[in-house]
Amino acid sequence: MHWTEILTAFSLYLIIEGMIPFVSPGGFRKAVFKIAQMADNQLRVTGLVTMIAGLVLLFIVR
Repeated sequence: MHWTEILTAFSLYLIIEGMIPFVSPGGFRKAVFKIAQMADNQLRVTGLVTMIAGLVLLFIVR
């Protein structure tokens, strides 16, 4: 794997993450508020599920 691929993936991640507050700042603020109220275990499970979904999608795409 080349650094260009890693930087491309990171750049796309930043673009997608930036689109959310740009398109709906109010919705983004509400989502962040709800996330801040979640318990640590809920956040960990959410993070684990997100990582597994990303990993599965990566294997499907690649």
